[in-house]
Amino acid sequence: MTVPLHYTQHGDPAAPTVLLLGSLGSDSTMWVPQIPALVEKWHVLAVDHRGHGHSSPPPDGPYAMADLASDVIALLDSLGLDAVHYIGLSLGGAIGQWIAAHHPERIRSLALLCTAPAFPPSGPWLDRAAAVRTEGVDSIAEAVVSRWFSPEFAERHPEVLARYVRMVEATTDEGYAACCEALANWDGRADAAHIVAPTLVIAGAQDPATPPSTMQALADTVAGSEFVVVDPGAHLANVEQPDLVTTLLVEHISRAQDRAAAQDTPHMQSPARGATRKGTVS
Repeated sequence: MTVPLHYTQHGDPAAPTVLLLGSLGSDSTMWVPQIPALVEKWHVLAVDHRGHGHSSPPPDGPYAMADLASDVIALLDSLGLDAVHYIGLSLGGAIGQWIAAHHPERIRSLALLCTAPAFPPSGPWLDRAAAVRTEGVDSIAEAVVSRWFSPEFAERHPEVLARYVRMVEATTDEGYAACCEALANWDGRADAAHIVAPTLVIAGAQDPATPPSTMQALADTVAGSEFVVVDPGAHLANVEQPDLVTTLLVEHISRAQDRAAAQDTPHMQSPARGATRKGTVS
């Protein structure tokens, strides 16, 4: 059963759509730094996961990654959107990988930020789910957010950390816990080899959750992908380095559209195997 997802729309609905989906424990406002630049060219859809932000109260878990992806596909269907430029961070990136592998016709281009094709070992995720169901998401919010930003950024911007702690605390206990179980049980490493959309992979140099080595392995699996390390930057690289990440995203989508103009079915073409590395940018 799919769950209706809350979303906000920005820009011209007649323009190609960019869909934004964030991390576990976040809501769609985490993309505020990127939206103003994206709406200059595209229609932007910023989405909350089930049980997150303003989305509908979630059903009891556990969830599978396919369940979370089905929510997104149902949203696209309800809005009459055949395909989108997809930008996903962490859990949002995992969902994007699933859709790109299983429903490639829905993804015009793919940007994967601070994510992975699998999140082993499963034990810590299951322990976190149990803790949230017992003690509430408030009990882990500060610890979670402490890993989202580099120490230097956290020291300079305590007000940003406080805002994201409140964001995590606003997530429903069951929505958070059941999404933890989806991450615990998901392994998309075989699926990644079937992604054919033009793909940008962005890692944060100081990200403890999905370090650059993990993201490089993902980029190496996705045919023709581009791999960039943002330094400094931790798990929410789009917040810590908003201008740089926004520029990378705009350039990536623009290139994908340029290729689309020259091909009949651009997002169904298979580029050369292997990742193009732009290196570390700061």
